[in-house]
Amino acid sequence: MRSIGLRVAFCFLCIVSGIGISSAIGQEAEFKPIFDGKSLDGWKTPNMSYWSVQDGAITAQATEKNPVKENQFLVWQLGQVDDFELKLSYRISGTPSANSGIQIRSRVEPDGHAVGYQADIDLAGRYAGALYDERGRGMLAERGQKTVIGSDGKMTHTPLGDSAALFNNIKNDDWNDYHIIARGGNIVLKVNGQTTAEVIDHEERNRELSGVLALQLHSGPPMTVQFKDIRLKRLKLGERKKIVLVAGPPSHGYGAHEHNAGCLLLARLLNENVPGVYATVYTNGWPKDPTALDNADAIAIFCDGGGGHVAMRHLEELDKLAKKRVGIAMLHYAVEVPKGKPGDYMLDWTGGYFETFWSVNPHFKAEFTELPGHPIARGVKPFAIDDEWYYHMRFAENMKNGTPVLTTVPPDSTRREGNDAHRANPHVRARMGSPEHVMWTMERPGGGRGFGFTGGHWHRNWAHDDFRKIVLNALVWFAGLEVPPDGVPSKTPSVEELEVNQDYPKPKNYNPEKIRQIIQQWNRP
Repeated sequence: MRSIGLRVAFCFLCIVSGIGISSAIGQEAEFKPIFDGKSLDGWKTPNMSYWSVQDGAITAQATEKNPVKENQFLVWQLGQVDDFELKLSYRISGTPSANSGIQIRSRVEPDGHAVGYQADIDLAGRYAGALYDERGRGMLAERGQKTVIGSDGKMTHTPLGDSAALFNNIKNDDWNDYHIIARGGNIVLKVNGQTTAEVIDHEERNRELSGVLALQLHSGPPMTVQFKDIRLKRLKLGERKKIVLVAGPPSHGYGAHEHNAGCLLLARLLNENVPGVYATVYTNGWPKDPTALDNADAIAIFCDGGGGHVAMRHLEELDKLAKKRVGIAMLHYAVEVPKGKPGDYMLDWTGGYFETFWSVNPHFKAEFTELPGHPIARGVKPFAIDDEWYYHMRFAENMKNGTPVLTTVPPDSTRREGNDAHRANPHVRARMGSPEHVMWTMERPGGGRGFGFTGGHWHRNWAHDDFRKIVLNALVWFAGLEVPPDGVPSKTPSVEELEVNQDYPKPKNYNPEKIRQIIQQWNRP
């Protein structure tokens, strides 16, 4: 009996241990490499002369021939970090004053200097394992210290461990493992498995909840610092919903299909006016950041469509996210994908899509005289505006689980003779004088929301207060948040703000005063 009992106990321990091992393997798999071990692709700084790849590691060197007079920062170019875990190995050598660090949630100043939180590294042991605020508040938590920063900026320090013992756990002139965990205002640093510092930052005026990731080579005498096995894991944001806007590459010329400028403008307005949202933008095509969508609550895509749609090679990836209740939205030309599997996906995600030889995309002044009681329409007044309004969408089972939001009666002239993939066909001619939906929503049966919006050809249209508001409302709604009773507030963008981030130079006949007059006419009380 004792033998049987021991065998049962042994089997139970194996099962429990197996579960633990499986869980650990799964968690480690969530970390994705952001350095390829071969090149500096995706990493950049104004002066690359200090940086190279040696023996599979990013290597920064200060020498007598090439001294470092000002701190240097190699910035990861593929995305920004918000809530995350970062794991890497580092090695530093040189004189006792050799110093380095890892910048997180930082901003880059015009001179290339990264400003913000820094997980510190040094050879002598004065700073290693501490959390510093570069060009900011200075030392936030020494090694072996936990710091709570109040809303007034006052710091309260308590012991976290013995500083000397923690430093003895760090290997000089050898590889050490750094693990950085950032959740909201809470940042934890671990070196070689031991927690070295923790900060809980409530000072909204100075803390940063998102920003760039960078590696530092500190000014000083000759030294070498190396980084390898750099892996990033995104964490779900705790108190905010994350909206990722994916902007397609340049397309139609100045002022039209401005995917980058449009997404950047919408993201800025969301971040400025909706406290429960963090919106971030990936420009010029599908994100190269392998972690870009891992903690997204909602994804909006604004790009050219058809076979060149930026999502065409990522349909399965998006579908997995949709099944996890992530919101999916398509803006303007992005509503068009090829019929078949891509179209079926779009029906599942957003409830409708542009199908060639069925849908059309003419320019006309659409009039929206009635708006539904849907939350997206909150605070939006009836309006009329010229755009390239795609209509006669292919909808999912007569919009089952969906709601039309913007509906207009297109001029019969937009249904002209012919049988064209985009601009005329017998199906739309059979509906002469009929109303058409150009914005719609979808609440997926398994959870998650989607919407389609066919306007957005003219970049200036974002300055129309009702046009802009209904899209901002939709972006808040599809992320799972409550739309404010009067809709999302935002200041009317100026002509100068509209000019920012556009893909093409201004044409010779560009007339900003004319645009200004159009905007004033639109928004006249």
